[in-house]
Amino acid sequence: MISDRDFFVVEPAEGELLNSVFDSDTPLYLEIGSGKGEFISRYPIGHPGWNFIGMEMSEKRIINCLKKLSVEKNPNVRLIRKFADAGISELFRGASVSGVFIQHPDPWPKRKHHRRRLIQQDFLNSLAYILIPGAQVQVSTDHSGYAAWIVEEFLQNPHFTSLQDDPIQLHPNLDEHIVTWFEEEQRRHGYHPHFMLFERI
Repeated sequence: MISDRDFFVVEPAEGELLNSVFDSDTPLYLEIGSGKGEFISRYPIGHPGWNFIGMEMSEKRIINCLKKLSVEKNPNVRLIRKFADAGISELFRGASVSGVFIQHPDPWPKRKHHRRRLIQQDFLNSLAYILIPGAQVQVSTDHSGYAAWIVEEFLQNPHFTSLQDDPIQLHPNLDEHIVTWFEEEQRRHGYHPHFMLFERI
């Protein structure tokens, strides 16, 4: 009998593209930073016609996600333990991903660490490569400084445009918003998340 880990956790061979983990050409969505698994376990249930891959570097968080997933409820979900960076363009075919969700990326608040932030031009160019035209990127962060940085980076990039009149929203104007453990915990401490929505041109 196949274990939940064997079913959900993908370990691709060298050079193998992640598009191949699903047998169909169903629209593919990507969550970067699956945390404790609230989003990747709940959102796909409402979208059985889509496939989802959750990227998470931490083994502990992969285990937390597995605790919330079930083969019966989440047949359209897979996880990969991998650090997200500009190398993401080597993991998927060009123009093959229908949307991306980035949940509370590390803000690296100290100026000397800003170069470690995920949202940089090289990453956005790689993201643009794997996204189909019209694909949406949803980003959330409770760090105001990083929110401003994210908007500036996206709007400087020729491949993306904001879908919001105010590029930084203080409320989730996104359909079917899933409140993650991290969001709930940060709200409890008085930090309110910003929600941003961009489109691949």
